[in-house]
Amino acid sequence: MRVSQPDSYYVTTPIYYVNAEPHIGNAYTTVAADVLNRYHKLFGYRSYFLTGTDEHGSKVAESAEKAGLSPQELCDRNSQVFKDSWKKMNIEYDKFIRTTDPEHEEIVRKFIQVLHDKGYIYQGEYSGLYCTGCEKFITDKELTEDGLCPVHLTKPQQVREKNYFFKLSKFLGPLKEKIESGDLEIMPASRRNEVLGLFKQNLDDFSLSRERVKWGVSLPFDESQVTYVWIDALINYISAPKYPDGPDFDRLWNKSTVVHLMAKDILKFHCIYWPAMLMAADVKLPDKIVIHGYLNLDSQKISKSLGNIIKPDDMIGWFGVDASRFLVLNMCAFGSDGDIRIEDFYTKYNSDLANNYGNLVSRTLKMIDRNLDGILPQPSGDDMPEIIKDGYETVGKVRDRLVDVQIKMATDEIIAYLSKLNTYFDEKKPWVLAKEGASNELGKVLYNVSYGIALSSALLSPYLTEKTATVLECLFGKKIPPNVVLQELGHALGFSDKIEIPKENLFPRLSMPKELETKAEAEADNLIGIEDFAKVKLQVAEVKAAEKVPGADKLLKLQLEIGRELRQIVAGIAEYYEPESLLGKKIIVVTNLKPVKLRGIESNGMLLAAQKNKKLTLLTVDSDIPSGAKIS
Repeated sequence: MRVSQPDSYYVTTPIYYVNAEPHIGNAYTTVAADVLNRYHKLFGYRSYFLTGTDEHGSKVAESAEKAGLSPQELCDRNSQVFKDSWKKMNIEYDKFIRTTDPEHEEIVRKFIQVLHDKGYIYQGEYSGLYCTGCEKFITDKELTEDGLCPVHLTKPQQVREKNYFFKLSKFLGPLKEKIESGDLEIMPASRRNEVLGLFKQNLDDFSLSRERVKWGVSLPFDESQVTYVWIDALINYISAPKYPDGPDFDRLWNKSTVVHLMAKDILKFHCIYWPAMLMAADVKLPDKIVIHGYLNLDSQKISKSLGNIIKPDDMIGWFGVDASRFLVLNMCAFGSDGDIRIEDFYTKYNSDLANNYGNLVSRTLKMIDRNLDGILPQPSGDDMPEIIKDGYETVGKVRDRLVDVQIKMATDEIIAYLSKLNTYFDEKKPWVLAKEGASNELGKVLYNVSYGIALSSALLSPYLTEKTATVLECLFGKKIPPNVVLQELGHALGFSDKIEIPKENLFPRLSMPKELETKAEAEADNLIGIEDFAKVKLQVAEVKAAEKVPGADKLLKLQLEIGRELRQIVAGIAEYYEPESLLGKKIIVVTNLKPVKLRGIESNGMLLAAQKNKKLTLLTVDSDIPSGAKIS
């Protein structure tokens, strides 16, 4: 039975490796956690935010050796870089944990000892592949066609060593039930389904120690071995509140809604290994595990190892702190992969921040200053204008979105309301009212817009921590916490006797750097001629057989009849179609692609499909069109 209380939250990020500097991918998760933490507090909840750095393992030791430093020196230096970056990004964590903290190391040993005492750890031998970049064991089926780690594109090491193993098999059944019942909530639903798919892959007991690695936390019952770095790292979530009987453990872990945020590449560790160990130790499971996709830069995953990183300092230099926080979270839906281009940041900055928010604030406050001497009249009567009712509804919509950790959708609700305020402003034409001397009507219009700006600023404050504070101070004549504005819903707002204009433009429009503008223009003009299209051979194919690819939840293997030719393709449509539903369908296939191998199976062609939101539909033709017919 769950004991968490909905008025108290404990929000975490994964802890970040110190072998390199932070990049925008790290910032994405950390700003998301910071925004959630601030929103919880904005709506009157208690919230605690944990982040930190992961400082053990062979990768850290190797990086230190290359840098001519001891592992501890490297950790001290790079951990501080993360702290400095988060400070620049206005990240307000409650605790920054380091896995080299003596207190953390002691709790790791204590937790491992509990598992050992309960009989869930045994000694065995591991033989297989290990990717030092990922700091994890890897199977043959996870490798690329060239035998490389799919994340780092490097060849994993072949290792054989005596390790201690955790009896994962004892907990797979009960854990699966908790996930299926929602007792352990994995979000979004697509990631939950991905986790459930892992249970079909014959999950084995896993190693929780390393024999030849020296930089780590030694096992309490065998000093010759160190705790596997991933196990060490996971335990930070309970070592921070001081498991098992520290003064904050009961409040933060047992009596709070525990929310883990992370990227999808560490899904298996967090959604299977971590809760299984907690079950073994009789510790409450986290309440929500929220998994976002990758940020891809120009269609390639942003990664330290691939070298295509954007640093937080880069973003701040281009857009400032507030806009960087806003932009990094609002280029794609939280939970989905996001394919971004740097030029897209400029487009969204100018659209949402410069035009929709900043310009509305500027023209409203200037009109109050010039035409009403900075004084807004208090509204008379009990009638509530529709534009303010829309603001109240927006507050509820934002709260609902955040309950489901739909961070970008929450922002979309605010931006949509700002668009309504701009439309209201334009339709009411306050500049005409001022010219005609209709001061009473002018005061009502500008009061309503200012009320909406105050609500919007309060709701945007978890993203725009500095600029919204400036706007609220201009409106109220003093520093005012944004939650106070929300507490006044349904009542007249006590605006300042002398509303001020911001001393500088909140979000001045930005011109895209010339090199990016040239690139964007080239891509916009990326048209093809008829001779290019003629190179693509499209034909009608009839599906004769279809089956799932073993061990691949998203792939189907199709046998196609194309005229008199039989051809095999592999397609990532298993999430959308059952194999038997495809039999007899006539689909459109590109037939002159070079063959490729997917999961070791040759695929000779590519089918065409259209996707809207989360629904994918194959492109088909009428039944009387014969297979083999050419599309032109």
